[in-house]
Amino acid sequence: ALMATVTFIKYEKQSAGALHGVAAYVSQNNKTMQEDGRLLISGQNCTPRLAAQEFLVTRAAHRQKSPVWFYHYVQSFPPDEPVTGELAHEIAKAFAARAWPESEVLIATHTDRAHIHNHIIFNSTALDCTRKFRDFFLSGLALQRVSDRLCLEHGLSIITPKPYRERKKRTEYPKRTCHRDEIRAAIDEALRKKPRDFDELLSFLVDA
Repeated sequence: ALMATVTFIKYEKQSAGALHGVAAYVSQNNKTMQEDGRLLISGQNCTPRLAAQEFLVTRAAHRQKSPVWFYHYVQSFPPDEPVTGELAHEIAKAFAARAWPESEVLIATHTDRAHIHNHIIFNSTALDCTRKFRDFFLSGLALQRVSDRLCLEHGLSIITPKPYRERKKRTEYPKRTCHRDEIRAAIDEALRKKPRDFDELLSFLVDA
């Protein structure tokens, strides 16, 4: 089965102008408008149409000088996945609420392509300013697992990887565990502890 994929969009250089530009791009009416005229744009802890301005106010209030102003992820669903724009949008909102509950997040669902996809942009400065998203090698895989959980909860498909021992081996070597399998198992174990948010999930993984 196919699944929704979560992709991190990297920017060479960020600025207030870049933030405004990205927010304007993902919020375009022709990409987010449904047949009933509803726009699939939402804001978590912010007003969708004012998200960029509000991100900047939060950044200024906490005197942040980091070169990273925002983070941008795209959650894409395969063309043959029976997902509507409305369902994809609900999944994106739930995703943001689980991953970054204390952050300002702009969520926009694009339905103008064969594959429906969500743009999720969040402020690198949390509202309480006690935490900043830590982008390290586990983060992408951990977010993918959170996305997988939500897809399953909403009746959508995900890829079920075969255990390492069942995969076809090109050459016989002494038995060993795949590092990626170890990471995946650690993430699953951390998720079973029901972390309050993504930061706590990462703390569980660090302690694992």
